[in-house]
Amino acid sequence: MSQRPSLLPWPFLGRVLLPAALLLQTAACSPDASQKDPVAQAKFENERRISSEDVTKKQERDAEFMVNTAVASQLTVQLSQLAQQKAALPAVRALAGTLQKDHTTLNQALRELAQQKSIVLPTGLGTDQQKRYREFGSYSGGSFDREYIGQLTDSYKQLAEAFDDMREDAYDGDIRGFAANYLPIIQQHLTQLKDLEDQTEDLK
Repeated sequence: MSQRPSLLPWPFLGRVLLPAALLLQTAACSPDASQKDPVAQAKFENERRISSEDVTKKQERDAEFMVNTAVASQLTVQLSQLAQQKAALPAVRALAGTLQKDHTTLNQALRELAQQKSIVLPTGLGTDQQKRYREFGSYSGGSFDREYIGQLTDSYKQLAEAFDDMREDAYDGDIRGFAANYLPIIQQHLTQLKDLEDQTEDLK
């Protein structure tokens, strides 16, 4: 199976926020320079706030974890809405409905937590995620099922690793609690996705 692009803006583990200057460059290099990349913009706002406060690298990781989770979760919702219309297998459509529902709930909890912690989340999909979403418009039937399940399986592997890490290592106790609360749901969905990946990986 070919390598799919990550739904996260970049690998999460072991990284901190990008320097503000690089984030601005990322936004400026988007296909439409008049429209700033929402992901880069959120990271820039967090970096600007963090640079004016006495914070630790762990607090920087907290912010990046929340931004990356927001991006992956927003795209999961949008792809799952599409899957309920385009997927061929009933099992794929059913799981897509569950993922849309659960990630809508997760997104709301994430927004409330971010507001409490003064962390800026993206207002929409980043440039890379928008491009990937548009690619799904060219898939139909079995090929849609294969790409949708494969893409989300890859994404969920990263999410599960990040949530497992942050339930213990997040600086903020509420963020640790958020990660611990949603980790079992992420793991359950990952198991379901892996089962469907075996059924869809050879579909055309």
